[in-house]
Amino acid sequence: MPLTRDQIAARAARELRDGYVVNLGIGMPTLVANHIPAYPDGTPYEVWLQSENGLLGIGPFPFEDDVDPDLINAGKQTVTAVPGSSYFSSSDSFGMIRGGHIDMCILGAMQLSQTGDIANWMIPGKMVKGMGGAMDLVAGVEKVVVTMEHTNKKGEPKILKECNLPLTGKGVIDMVITDLCVMHFDPEAQRFRVTELAEGVTREEIEAKTEAEILFADELVTVGV
Repeated sequence: MPLTRDQIAARAARELRDGYVVNLGIGMPTLVANHIPAYPDGTPYEVWLQSENGLLGIGPFPFEDDVDPDLINAGKQTVTAVPGSSYFSSSDSFGMIRGGHIDMCILGAMQLSQTGDIANWMIPGKMVKGMGGAMDLVAGVEKVVVTMEHTNKKGEPKILKECNLPLTGKGVIDMVITDLCVMHFDPEAQRFRVTELAEGVTREEIEAKTEAEILFADELVTVGV
């Protein structure tokens, strides 16, 4: 059974580490804020979520009674701020990104290539609001994780031999979490390696829905969320 968007976000949250500074992209990645890991005693990790529009310390999405219309993320969604959060200019925010001060980013994607390229900022011929911070993020962040559906709305593969949409970055993706599986990029093989499958999903289904050449771990485990 394919993972839901919330389950994909929960699996991505397992990659967070105590003390990390993390940027969450627009869309599905923002759900990660609701799944910050905790120690066995229930103490949550100290994870500092950053937004390009100038906020460090994003909390979970607010309940209706807690909405502050002036407190938004880069996707114009209302958010909360944790104790100790800070506000700053967009230029300072991109200085953090370009200066290598962000430990990890979690982004969505329209296409990925088998060599780790990503296309996620525009479709030619369609109106574009702007490039956003994705190009800076994939170039300046230590670990880049993608969360997305494995195929598009037409059922066509999104993980291709080569992207045919304008690229955001080349050879920059470290990990992919889709509704069907988890893949890690193998820098020696220059291919993604499937390590986890969603419950009920088979290797044959992954191969049928992936155009790219991919590898499989010797032992495949079920995605835990």
